[in-house]
Amino acid sequence: MAWLQPFPDARLESPAPRDSEPEAVVLSRETIELAFLTMIQLLTPQQRAVLILRDVLGWSAQETAELLETSVAAANSALQRARASLRTRLPKPKREWPSGVDATAAERELLQKYVAACEQPDLAGFVSLIREDAVMRMPPQPEITVGREAIFRHMVDAGFGTEEFGRLRCLTTRANRQPAVACYVLGKGDTTYRALAVDVLRIEEGMISEIVTFGPEVFGGLGLPITLESQPGAGA
Repeated sequence: MAWLQPFPDARLESPAPRDSEPEAVVLSRETIELAFLTMIQLLTPQQRAVLILRDVLGWSAQETAELLETSVAAANSALQRARASLRTRLPKPKREWPSGVDATAAERELLQKYVAACEQPDLAGFVSLIREDAVMRMPPQPEITVGREAIFRHMVDAGFGTEEFGRLRCLTTRANRQPAVACYVLGKGDTTYRALAVDVLRIEEGMISEIVTFGPEVFGGLGLPITLESQPGAGA
């Protein structure tokens, strides 16, 4: 099965109106966020199709049933099962920033600190940015790293901060209506930074609660360059 890929915010149209039914679990913004997209791939094909048609696109039960060549009762039943499954799997929505905070400025500052921690490199710098219960995913791998300490251990095991790993430069962007950081690596002896990974970040209560990391194959689709020239004096 093809796994989800990040989608640039610049190419997103305004989301369709939410279904007026109180049972609908999908908020207009959440329909494009990675947590939602990850979860809907765990539904059956019929449940996934009905959920998208009804809760994302705002189709009626009759229209949905006709398209899927099924009965209205069967379509409604699939929708109820899909919604119930998402309720048990999706994280409970939390406010990104405390009330009264300038969200744009706060997000910019957080991303600057994230970039600095990557480029310096500074594992300790991540402590103030990542929630203790944060999770990390690396599609298409099914494993999920749970907890700040486990995430840091994964980074250390991957060689982050070592000469063998190389030096990083980062660009900030947005994907799936979430902030993202594109990382480029300069290997030992290289003169060009090469695309390494894109981290799409979920923010809750002012801290990073989820990091979804994609490989270099997504850079082109996000409108990101594949390489960056080394800055004068830079070296691994």
